[in-house]
Amino acid sequence: MRVVRPQFEPDPALDRAEMEALQRDIADAATFDDDRSVAPADVALDSPIDRDADAAQSGFGDGPVVAGVDQAFLPDEGVAVSAVVAIRDGRVVERAVGRAPLEIPYIPGLLAFREAGAIVAALRALDADPALLVLDGSGRIHYRQAGIATHVGVLFDCPAVGVAKNLLCGEPRSSLADPLPEGERVAIEADAQVEAVSTAGDWPVIGHAYQSRQYDDPASRHVNPLYVSPGHRVSAATTVELVGALAAGYKLPEPTRLADAHADAATTRDRQD
Repeated sequence: MRVVRPQFEPDPALDRAEMEALQRDIADAATFDDDRSVAPADVALDSPIDRDADAAQSGFGDGPVVAGVDQAFLPDEGVAVSAVVAIRDGRVVERAVGRAPLEIPYIPGLLAFREAGAIVAALRALDADPALLVLDGSGRIHYRQAGIATHVGVLFDCPAVGVAKNLLCGEPRSSLADPLPEGERVAIEADAQVEAVSTAGDWPVIGHAYQSRQYDDPASRHVNPLYVSPGHRVSAATTVELVGALAAGYKLPEPTRLADAHADAATTRDRQD
């Protein structure tokens, strides 16, 4: 993949005010509406993908390529390891790994400046041309509407969605105190922590809590929802439909589930070397 907007590359040497100012510029450059480049029905999966299968180079239809992105870490070495797994028509077509130093600690709202260096390296190594990026982390559900999925999506000018396990900010439209049934979604609206931007899209909805999987008796054992939000060139409504289409029996959608496994495998190899 090729970086389209190099002015937005994350620089961990910036001070906090400069990082936040860059995020505001990224949010203004982002598009939080659908550009019709990828439809949920075009990427829908009927069953899980074998995470250990070799990448195949032939035997596909003309479905769009979707790339999942996830991170792992080598804390003793101070290195972030990003894995990208590209899928098409229910099969893995390519894997890539990128590494970058961990130069700053985790700061809520500034995740991209800690981790996106490795993500950029991995995506630059990818030969495939994804129609959609699915990233582990937030997109528009962010204090400045510029989470890591927005940052990376705008940087590469590629449709992107964020899939997070925790809610960074925003207010659920209805209570999430009780377990949600499988397939249920609850809109997340901007609250006082979320800055407005010029490209408001379907403001004030900035994402959804989405229950991709649930046990039959959630009162005794339950799965927490995912928090999904548009990163770039996708609306909040379509984001949750895309994540639902890419889920195939596990909590995580297949692209990030596969990327998570590949990131773990990469760090295991690095430790052994």
